[in-house]
This record gives sequence, C-alpha cells and structure tokens, in this order.
Amino acid sequence: MANLLEKRAAGTRHRDDGGPSDGRQDIHNSELPVLCVSCEARHRGICGALAPDELVELSRHTSKKVYPADAELSAADEPVRSYANILRGVVKLSRLTADGRQQIVGLQFAPDFLGRPFRASTGVTAEAATDIEVCTFPKEAIEAMIARSPKLEHRMHEQALKELDEAREWIFTLGRKSAAEKVASFIHLIAANADPLQAAGEGPVEVELPLKRADIADFLGLTIETVSRQITKLRKAGIIVIANNRTVRVPDMARLEAACETDR
Repeated sequence: MANLLEKRAAGTRHRDDGGPSDGRQDIHNSELPVLCVSCEARHRGICGALAPDELVELSRHTSKKVYPADAELSAADEPVRSYANILRGVVKLSRLTADGRQQIVGLQFAPDFLGRPFRASTGVTAEAATDIEVCTFPKEAIEAMIARSPKLEHRMHEQALKELDEAREWIFTLGRKSAAEKVASFIHLIAANADPLQAAGEGPVEVELPLKRADIADFLGLTIETVSRQITKLRKAGIIVIANNRTVRVPDMARLEAACETDR
C-alpha cells in the first residue's frame, strides 16, 4: 500500500488491481487543478492537449472572468497582454473603417482560444456578443507553454487551420450565395456551434441568436429589411420556428443545411 501511494505521489496512476491505468484524464482525476475539474471546455479546447502537471502550472496564472453582452474585451491595435479560452457565450470580432463603419469579421464560440499568439498587438476588436465566461492567462505564460509543449502547439495549429477553413467558407457565402442562403447559413453557423452535440443529433435544436438584426445584416452584407424578410421566409417554410425575437428553433438541421445551398 505504501508503495502504491509513493507511485501516485510521483505522478504514476494505477488501477486498484495494481495495473497501469489508461491515462484518461477526466473530472475524477485528483491530479487536475480545482479550476479545471468541472470545465467542459477543457476537453475540446486547447487545454485538452495539456498533461495534468501542465494544467496545474497554467492554473497558477489563470483567472475566470464574466462579461456582459456588448462589453469590449480588447480593442484593435492595442498591445496584447493576455489570451483567453471561451467557456460560455459568443464573442464578436470586428474591424473599423477609417470613417468609423464597423465590419464584423468573425464569431468565436466555446471552447475557442481568443487571441493571436506571438503577436505584439491585436488586429481586431473583440466584444461579447452575449453574456460570456472566459478563462484568461497572461501572454508570457501561454506563449512559454506553447514553446515547450508540442501537443499544445499542434492544438493551436489545428484551431488556426479550422478558422482558416471557416473564413474561406464565409468568403464563399458572402461572394456567391443569395440573400436567402446567406441568412440560412448564418443560422446554421449559430446552431452548429452553440451546442455541437445537440446539432449532430436528430432532434430539434434551439438557439439564441447572438447578434441583433443590424449586426446580422452587417455580418452578411445585407440590409436589416432583407434579413427580416429572409427569416420570415424560413419561418413560413417551416425550416425554423421563431420562439421570440432572438430565440430560434430548428426542427431539422438537414433541412436548414439544404437551405444554405438552395435558394428557396
């Protein structure tokens, strides 16, 4: 028994029968920091690439923060001092033209990593589109860990490529799709990312649109009136159900996906 305790203290986990464990890290693993134990974003986000001792080290620099909708998290071109994992909610990324016009250039969802490592200043303004909760860490701490951890560097690379693929898809949406297809694509984007497990199932998906109609119009390059008309068309076709002004129910994700590609 004493030998077993010594091995556990040294970081080697064993099953009760004395054999080696499969190395699975979950909420029952006592080696995890308290901050990480109940964090579901940890499994799908960048922290999923970290070993328990690395999570312990990162947790020494980590703090959880809550922001209300419309709060500014960072302004474009300001010095980068910290990064964050999105735990809950949606973040809006935007740029401003010289005459003050805003263009939304992206949305980020849990468990996305918020920020661009190894860059001196931010390139976009980040705002809370909804009430959000984030885990923040200082720039120096996370960049040092990326340099030391190939798995973390690989996970960051994966997210960067995912964002590149999404940007290319959105360029196609804005450049080639009709107004009806654009609005359907936006709703599909929200439904697919708000709760990926629910969206992958066969049942209905209910989501709250994180943007106001004016912001949706800005994101899609349409007028507010056009956005409203297309949402009404989707509702009348039975593709979506409007529970209230911002809450949308999608009875069948396959039908919504079809509407993203076929002008109805």
